[in-house]
Amino acid sequence: MKKILGISCFYHDSAASIIIDSKIVAAVQEERFTRDKHTSEFPINSIKYCLQESGYELDELDAIVFYDKPLLKFERILNTYLKFAPKGLKSFLLSIPIWAKEKIYLKKMILEGLNEVGEYDKSKIKLLFTEHHLSHASSSFFSSTFKEAAILTIDGVGEYATVSMGYGFENNISFNKELHFPNSLGLLYSAFTYYLGFTVNSGEYKLMGLAPYGDQNSNQVSSFIEIIKNNLVKINQDGSINLNQKYFNYAVGLTMVNDKKWLQIFGIPKRLPESEINQAYCNLALAIQIVTEEIVIKMAQHVKILTNSDNLCLAGGVALNCVSNAKLLETGIFKNIYIQPASGDAGGALGAALAANYIYFGLKRDIDQTVDLMNGTYLGPYYCDKEIEVLNKKVKAKFELYQDFNELSNFIAQKISEGNVIGWFQGRMEFGPRSLGNRSILADPRNIEMQKKLNLKIKQREGFRPFAPSVLKEDCQLYFNLNVESPYMLLVAKIKESLRRKLPDNYSELGLWDKLYFQRSTIQSVTHLDFSARVQTVSEKTNPRYWNLLNSFKKITGIGMLVNTSFNVRGEPIVCSPLDAYYCFMNTEMDFLVINNLVYKKEEQSDYSNKSKWSKKFKLD
Repeated sequence: MKKILGISCFYHDSAASIIIDSKIVAAVQEERFTRDKHTSEFPINSIKYCLQESGYELDELDAIVFYDKPLLKFERILNTYLKFAPKGLKSFLLSIPIWAKEKIYLKKMILEGLNEVGEYDKSKIKLLFTEHHLSHASSSFFSSTFKEAAILTIDGVGEYATVSMGYGFENNISFNKELHFPNSLGLLYSAFTYYLGFTVNSGEYKLMGLAPYGDQNSNQVSSFIEIIKNNLVKINQDGSINLNQKYFNYAVGLTMVNDKKWLQIFGIPKRLPESEINQAYCNLALAIQIVTEEIVIKMAQHVKILTNSDNLCLAGGVALNCVSNAKLLETGIFKNIYIQPASGDAGGALGAALAANYIYFGLKRDIDQTVDLMNGTYLGPYYCDKEIEVLNKKVKAKFELYQDFNELSNFIAQKISEGNVIGWFQGRMEFGPRSLGNRSILADPRNIEMQKKLNLKIKQREGFRPFAPSVLKEDCQLYFNLNVESPYMLLVAKIKESLRRKLPDNYSELGLWDKLYFQRSTIQSVTHLDFSARVQTVSEKTNPRYWNLLNSFKKITGIGMLVNTSFNVRGEPIVCSPLDAYYCFMNTEMDFLVINNLVYKKEEQSDYSNKSKWSKKFKLD
């Protein structure tokens, strides 16, 4: 039996995970504890939680594994500055002292961070480092139900690699081909995230959500695609790309792109954050999404040729592009596709631990072909009645305790059907960027006003952003053109024709908000402009309490589906503790909060109308 702790930190999305006897015992992002979204800090709290959940101390572990190789990354950075010299002097002078002071001495920093976790015998610590893309690949392949699979990892950049194509067999992974920095699909997509006025490393979801507002049939979209291919990126037949660096600044500069050159070729200036979004920006978002899908499909075709496998494992930040994932699935290149739900850098902590478990220690995989290792991603903290009692006393909360969970489900389902919005807090918190029914805000998908209400009054975010449906696994095909399970909300699917409303002839000419608020379907609040939805299929086996609620809602309304969005407001990490949940509940226009078997009604809470008392400031993402 091996006990292995995985760590990711010092860039963004710090996290920790722990593997005991080849089982994922716990995994969590540091942001959930510190309330600093995408934090890069050493994951002290996450490690403490993992150790607490495992029952072991630091020096009882067989290995502690960091998710990339910092010296190799430092070598790449130095080589990049030398290659582009004398460009980038300002950036060099700003970044190199940080690397010289901190990143080169990463082992020392990790050991110092562990001192904050608890006492340990340094002589008993085995500290390992795995390459960044091996961490991504391991997080997907070793979590999957496949004995063998092709592996495709795509992100911004690891040490040198930005794309890795490989093959996994039993307890081993080998790489056949890599694409190296500065040629990066992840950074290309992030460059457009930047130019469209969103924050790099967090706003890519917004870019993906904005793309369907583009006019697929417009000449401008076609023109933008042509400009991208003729000026910014050369796409090769094997999916590799070459980015024209005269248009980009990310290699040695302080911004993602050369704003003046982009203005010259696209004819629209960089959008200022929080400013109005016009049709041209929507069309540009659609153009880069289409180009991204083309590149991903070419990469998948090539890794299929390299491996001749029917199975594919995806990881890396680009694997969180659920639209691209769905297009890849539709091609039928692979019979089976598995996507790591924590595909970004947080998942690197898990992948590092899995790589050490199977590759370094050579343990045999015990593969269950019916269920993956991720436990539905419910790998984070849970809270007992005593801890919730402390919250209730602290905030003088009023609540009703339900002894019978079926009775609670029926009550909440009825309230949702009446137009109420529910904060739903149950069991263990999800690992990764998606709330999947344990830290969720829930509502009625049939309500034509709900999308607007959730964005503006609950989530406090941009009004154009779409919402996802959670649907009973067994009912999925009643509503969506999707013939596989989607437990992690990583695939989009078109809603059935029978649910759609006819669009007016001039629909494509309407403004963004007129398009958004036109009733497109009978499940309006989860229907995006292109009749797509990012689907989560809910299994009674994986999450019985959430399944029970969906089933209760079906008995009342005839539809086994709810709007499911993450339990947070804009800029805030998903809530972790009952106190986080209560503050978020009180700071928004949610109507009810459910924590385990306790139900809190907003109007019964003291100072419920005094939002300033409950509000917390988060930086906008």
